[in-house]
Amino acid sequence: MQQAHIANFVRQGPGLHHHPALVLNADYRPLSYLPLSLWPWQEAVKAVVLDRVDVIAQYDEYVHSPSTTFRLPSVVVLRDFVKPARVAAFTRFNLFLRDEFTCQYCGAKGEMTFDHVIPRARGGKTTWQNVVAACGPCNLHKGSKTLSRAGMRLRRAPRQPETEELKNTGRKFPPNHLHVSWMDYLYWDAELDA
Repeated sequence: MQQAHIANFVRQGPGLHHHPALVLNADYRPLSYLPLSLWPWQEAVKAVVLDRVDVIAQYDEYVHSPSTTFRLPSVVVLRDFVKPARVAAFTRFNLFLRDEFTCQYCGAKGEMTFDHVIPRARGGKTTWQNVVAACGPCNLHKGSKTLSRAGMRLRRAPRQPETEELKNTGRKFPPNHLHVSWMDYLYWDAELDA
């Protein structure tokens, strides 16, 4: 109740929090596709002021400081190239991305957990080659059994993905909102329709 009372006194521009900037590396490619490399408008304006980025596209909205008016950037490109990671980090998110947020036992999509193909109780390691995305029911059914004992099969053998593969997979899962000014930088290397 107190939070609602405080919110009445907070003054924000109409919808300014809905104006993130797409961040491109110096080669004009997004730093990442999933999650999409976005900065809040405040970070984008700060980077412009500090001369760390070039503005490629802008929103129609403005913000004002006591001495300056800024048009909000919608696409910025870093002045210095950030070298992409050569090896994909073994994280829960990257694991789900590798498996395209799909249970590797039944093919269900949605809420995922992960499962050790060779159970840890049987000496299985927590590695790219032994962990897969799984839905709750399949994970519960398999438990600490082997695949054959549980009567289950994998849709794909688990393996360590390349970073470029994860980037390409991430492009299949666009965020809920894509500003029109971002399109040329997100799908510039996609196949054209004949």
